[in-house]
Amino acid sequence: MYKNIVNGVYPTMITPFTADGMVDYEAANRIVKWYLEHNCDGIFAVCQSSEMFFLSLDERIKLAKTVVEAAEGKIPVVASGHCSDSLDEQIKEITEISKTGIDAFVLVSNRFDMHNWGDEEWFKNAKYVLDRIDPNLPLGIYECPTPYKRLLSDDIIKWCVESGRFKFIKDTCCDPDLLVKRADMLKGTDLKLFNANAQTTLHSLKAGCAGYSGIMANFHPDVVVWLCKNYEKYPEVAERVQEFFSMYAFTECMHYPITAKYHMNLVGVPMELDTRWKNKKECTEYEKMVIRQGVSFENYVIDLLKEYK
Repeated sequence: MYKNIVNGVYPTMITPFTADGMVDYEAANRIVKWYLEHNCDGIFAVCQSSEMFFLSLDERIKLAKTVVEAAEGKIPVVASGHCSDSLDEQIKEITEISKTGIDAFVLVSNRFDMHNWGDEEWFKNAKYVLDRIDPNLPLGIYECPTPYKRLLSDDIIKWCVESGRFKFIKDTCCDPDLLVKRADMLKGTDLKLFNANAQTTLHSLKAGCAGYSGIMANFHPDVVVWLCKNYEKYPEVAERVQEFFSMYAFTECMHYPITAKYHMNLVGVPMELDTRWKNKKECTEYEKMVIRQGVSFENYVIDLLKEYK
């Protein structure tokens, strides 16, 4: 039985690897427990932060299953792993990953229009795939920037709503006006928009979006969880929290996800810094120093927020 997609914070989960390049499923379990301890509302697994394009289908399946089991039904787990170019291969990966017990499979928007030819191509390919997967499987859609960012048109969003099959959007538009427009389009529907952009998080919450699903929840989930739950109750404090959130988010341009793995080691979630995406040696001492400073700053903010509950 699928869990409801609740509002709030869904970290884009990173994938830990051993020093010899294998997926470290024990460390993945520890990451999930850390998300739970820090009151995350859900998890977005097997996404770009998870290095899904560098994982085999078997690894994507096992990673999704590991996350579901570690979450123990306490929070919903959505997952992607939608990586293939071939539509028939996409059907296979969606079918197999969805068997792991995830609460929604998150489609990648550019997979249905690999050459950015337009909505006609997108609809044709989307219908082909959706007609061949479990009609009862809850779906999401993700504006993943790799290999290119295929933003959802108004017509596609309307189609997703009308299908009744979509429950989750991971929005990467980073456009304040478009976020408001999309929030208005989704009012009164079952399709929830989760903003991936840290700098517009408070703005999108005020517009009626469902929450945050992005990189920064791998660093200080407590802060964004507080923001999602308390922005209306403490509006002035929420503005200051948003400023902290925006400032810290500049670290996204560093060697992420290595920086996130370094951060997790600092806060008691041990793992290697290895990735398949980037060379860990490229993460400089300067970047590590910034992350260490960030831990101190985020702890200071978390302590301040304890009186605002």
